[in-house]
Amino acid sequence: MSMTVAVTRNMPGRFNGFLSSCMLEIGPGVYVAPFLSKGVRDRIWDVMLAWSEMIPDEGGIALVWREQDAPSGLGMRVLGWPKKEFLELDGLWLTAGNLTSAHDIKELEKLVRTCYDSEEDGLSGTP
Repeated sequence: MSMTVAVTRNMPGRFNGFLSSCMLEIGPGVYVAPFLSKGVRDRIWDVMLAWSEMIPDEGGIALVWREQDAPSGLGMRVLGWPKKEFLELDGLWLTAGNLTSAHDIKELEKLVRTCYDSEEDGLSGTP
């Protein structure tokens, strides 16, 4: 058994009501259970899946728990939001998102070049 955390966003009331019957709501849309077994966690997720067609476009749930064999030691399931892609790389979870107009690609390229130039000079750290 391990600590389980569920985070919801813009979900219909039935989701939040169900989660609050199984877990402690410590903040708006944030639920925790310190000793939730895998079986109970799976049953909770089955209910979320059964109701998933009711999730609005800007809504969703992320369920996370400690799992030693998973990337970053973190088991994770996501329905709907967040609009991020989770990638596993070298045993770690990473999030990926598209660059938007708010990102200055020239500035990012310059930072990457500066970091690599610093490594060649025997420096490791920030540019």
